[in-house]
Amino acid sequence: MKVIKTPLPGVLLLEPRIFGDARGFFLESWNRRTFADLGLAPDFVQDNHSRSAKGVLRGLHYQLNDPQGKLVRVVTGAVFDVAVDLRRSSAHFGQWVGYELSADNQRMMWVPPGFGHGFMVLSDVADFLYKTTAYYAPQWDRGIRWDDPEIGVQWPLEAAPTLSDKDQALPLLKDAEVYP
Repeated sequence: MKVIKTPLPGVLLLEPRIFGDARGFFLESWNRRTFADLGLAPDFVQDNHSRSAKGVLRGLHYQLNDPQGKLVRVVTGAVFDVAVDLRRSSAHFGQWVGYELSADNQRMMWVPPGFGHGFMVLSDVADFLYKTTAYYAPQWDRGIRWDDPEIGVQWPLEAAPTLSDKDQALPLLKDAEVYP
């Protein structure tokens, strides 16, 4: 597996080895030993699958207590995937990275605990899979507005994104509960 470090320490872009021929392809998306060799030893407890239409934007989400690390990938379509450092003690607090993840490039992103996460669908439809290191806990579910000017994510917008009611009501970073 090829590991690409991002400007945010801890957030990694991962490119698995792909074995392909006329029949299709095979790749290993998760192997505890491979990840341990990379210095990552997440204990995944939940797998999630999200399907969304073009222009849907989900995020920026995080879980305040019992934070989740996420290994994210796309198996159909393409998304612009974003991680934001939400640890006040970090020199990178409020900074973001974003990358295209797609069924074609087979890239994955590791988003460690302490980061907000979101994505916007670039294709007609996208199936987004992610493993988490903590169970979903609705009482700790938090988020920050996708268009917070303090963060300044440069979403590749063609039109106004489609947001859930919950995401439309999220606070700005300056008003949000974040990590110490």
